[in-house]
Amino acid sequence: MHIVSLAGGIGGARFLRGLRTTEPDAQITVIGNTGDDITLFGLRVCPDLDTVMYTLGDGIDEKRGWGRAEESHVVKEELAAYGVEPQWFGLGDRDFATHIVRSQMLEAGYPLSQITEALCARWQPGVRLLPMTDDRCETHVVIEDERGKRAIHFQEWWVRLRASVPAQSFALVGADSAKPAPGVLEAIDQADLVILPPSNPVVSIGTILQVPGIRSALTAKTVVGVSPIIGGAPVRGMADACLTAIGVETSAQAVLELYGAGLIDGWLVAEQDEGVTLDGVQVVARPLLMHDAEAAADIARTALDLAQELAR
Repeated sequence: MHIVSLAGGIGGARFLRGLRTTEPDAQITVIGNTGDDITLFGLRVCPDLDTVMYTLGDGIDEKRGWGRAEESHVVKEELAAYGVEPQWFGLGDRDFATHIVRSQMLEAGYPLSQITEALCARWQPGVRLLPMTDDRCETHVVIEDERGKRAIHFQEWWVRLRASVPAQSFALVGADSAKPAPGVLEAIDQADLVILPPSNPVVSIGTILQVPGIRSALTAKTVVGVSPIIGGAPVRGMADACLTAIGVETSAQAVLELYGAGLIDGWLVAEQDEGVTLDGVQVVARPLLMHDAEAAADIARTALDLAQELAR
């Protein structure tokens, strides 16, 4: 069985670990969000790709859900001592190595998809990890503060400001001319099932769907999504701030409508959200909190069972 999954960072990575556990013989292709990517200290950082790679490769900091396990921050402290900005985005010493390798390969002319494959050769995540595009696309956020109305990189809004300044809109800079990375459309075409994990529907899954050709390719497939919203609140992160910015209610119902029946065939919601409905979509209510690896595997199993039922 060939499964394709779109994924952002922590929630997506933990779901994928459950998916790999519950279907160990499946061929799983993960299309990762690169809208969060940013250049810091002269290095190209791909937070979501790395979170998936580290999580599935058993190198993640389990408590935080991002960054390397057993990390130190000597380089970060030395950069701060020199007054180098930005000091609000902290990279660990082990993590620096990944970004150095990626940046050197980019400078040598390798595309991000080949670089990601090379990095995964070390981590052996058990899935094929593809960036959504090899082209440079970055999510920017329009805000208004004491400096007036301006656009800032998503990471500054998410990490430095912690989404405390309301976003007026999001823009995926570079999306209009971007192309899906090599292998992305082919993987979708060959997929038996497509699973959307409980990643941020606006700046993770939503960003991937903005790359021309990806959403239209998915509409020909059986797609099951897992709601990132439980009882009117995001499972983790600040998806509510993102949904508010685009005028969408923070609910499992509203996120389903945002994706649309043209994309989604099955929708997994939490038990407290039973009653969600949309014509053409089969909705199943189950416990959705991924409080441990076993729970994540159970959720993945339910999503797969629903997808297989709908694909018959």
